[in-house]
Amino acid sequence: MEQSKTALVLLRQIIRATDFSDKQLSRSHGLTLPQLLAMQALREHAPMQGSQLAQAMNLTQATITTILDRLEKKGLVRRRRDEHDKRRVWIELTDAGITLMQNSPACLQEQFVQRFDGLPGWEQAVLLASLQRLTSLLNASEIDAAPVLALGDLARAESE
Repeated sequence: MEQSKTALVLLRQIIRATDFSDKQLSRSHGLTLPQLLAMQALREHAPMQGSQLAQAMNLTQATITTILDRLEKKGLVRRRRDEHDKRRVWIELTDAGITLMQNSPACLQEQFVQRFDGLPGWEQAVLLASLQRLTSLLNASEIDAAPVLALGDLARAESE
């Protein structure tokens, strides 16, 4: 029984760290984690089409559209029609978006990825197996999830 309580405390710490990181990012930069990750992808690969960005982030086109609408309203990204094919729309960071990205701190997800990738392969495998077992114990194995360390439904969070 004591070990199950410890496991629950550890799970709760992960949830709280994620929530705290999301709120801190929102307060400091006025962004959600998915918005920041979209801007990072655009910084590295712009210009991109919405479908390319959705694929790069493992999100649906509808979710990406909502994220981009918010970023465009904030003046951080711009959409422009292709000169030769008007059906294509290219997305890129604005000067304000570039400036914000230069001043943005590493988010919890970036820190996790960097630290996880630095672990030896055997330790990564052990952690992945443990996480897979946890999702099974929580009946969460079939839940569709993007590789984004944020709480809640990404599309719904963007529309709020």
